[in-house]
Amino acid sequence: VHLIPVNPVREDGLNPKSRKRIMPDLLTEPPAIDPVYEAQVYCNIPTIAERSMEGHAPHYFKLVSVQVLIRHGDRYPLYAIPKTKRPDIDCMLVPSRKPSHPQLEAFIKHMSRGSAAQMDGSLSSLPRYPSHSLCEMGELTQTGVVQHLRNGQLLREIYINKHKLLPSDWTAKQLYLETTGKSRTLQSALALLYTFLPDFDWKKINMRHQWSTIFCSGSCDCPMRNHYLEEEQRRQYSLRVKNSDLEKIYVDMAKIVGIPTRQLRASNPIDSLLCYFCHNVTFPCTQTGCIGMEHFKVIKRHQLEDERERQEKKLYFLYALLATHPFLNQTVNRLQRIAEGKKEEVFVLYSAHDVTLSPVLSALGITEARFPRFAARLVFELWQDGKRPKEHFIRILYNGADVTFQTSFCKDHYKRSNKPMCPLEKFVTFVKRDMFLIFNSTSYYDACRRRAL
Repeated sequence: VHLIPVNPVREDGLNPKSRKRIMPDLLTEPPAIDPVYEAQVYCNIPTIAERSMEGHAPHYFKLVSVQVLIRHGDRYPLYAIPKTKRPDIDCMLVPSRKPSHPQLEAFIKHMSRGSAAQMDGSLSSLPRYPSHSLCEMGELTQTGVVQHLRNGQLLREIYINKHKLLPSDWTAKQLYLETTGKSRTLQSALALLYTFLPDFDWKKINMRHQWSTIFCSGSCDCPMRNHYLEEEQRRQYSLRVKNSDLEKIYVDMAKIVGIPTRQLRASNPIDSLLCYFCHNVTFPCTQTGCIGMEHFKVIKRHQLEDERERQEKKLYFLYALLATHPFLNQTVNRLQRIAEGKKEEVFVLYSAHDVTLSPVLSALGITEARFPRFAARLVFELWQDGKRPKEHFIRILYNGADVTFQTSFCKDHYKRSNKPMCPLEKFVTFVKRDMFLIFNSTSYYDACRRRAL
């Protein structure tokens, strides 16, 4: 029986904890945060071939469905630091420039022939690949395209070549594709799709537009979700105000660029500085001085401390449960239909943002996961037991690491089972009922209108 190794090596070269939990020594300090290392992980620059745990199961199991939620790839900043020169990044796709991909040239050609695709609403007016010699704000970069060409190639080798999830004559009904209305998410989806199904027939592509970044579709009215989000934002603000090192750095940077500190903070400098860092471009200078690595480290460290506190406090978790229920409910309904024998929508791709993935990880209880890096992927696999065909199981993977037994609904199951996955019913029960227990409710509608205990 080919079971999953307990200690897979992750793509960042670290050995994740064994699934068997050891009680932590409460006297030890939490490990020191290394902001530069964490920033490198976040950049996700394509270098070595990635090892992943997708598609692993005992030989008598059959893979029947895969649903993938991605964050878009590397992008140009959404904000500019006032009175500084914008980072000089070229968003033209040049196959001879690094980082590249063997299929980049073919991808560009294929994208230029994409007028036959069905694209919802405003998606049809978006460019299918980035093409500006100086990137526009928020535009996908060549690095971002290559990240998803690699994701698609990796998933193809596992799900198409090995597990034959889709036949060579697949139809439009076997795919479900959905993206937010930003060029970076549409282009990321197309890049992944191109290496997953090379030279696909454009007539079979039906890209749906999701107007909400939390993919709440027709179930977005949820007053308490907004309440918890506001409370979470207050928590963020109070943590920032308490950090004197951060305040000093902001004052110093504001002097360098010659603007009030408040204005610099509002320009969200970490977003811009991460672009300089990920692309190995020197941080900006003015006549007064230069923004340097020390500025970057302090702001990045605060961001990481904020994430850690956010995991410990319940406000974000309460927000996440309500924010992601519509998405998870749609996911569960589809998995149930496929388990009952439906052959439609067996491969699903949602192309989204960090603000989509982060609450999904939190709601599932995967608290050890890092904040979604560029081109992060969360995969839901549905498996059928060949010995008992009515029994179905799921596996959940984050950036290639198996996180199934980190989820709140399957933590305990692992101790009692010899199978390396989670019964589908446990996921269904969690989404349909247990998600609302903390709100003393039995339904999403009720939880959206009732304060948690």
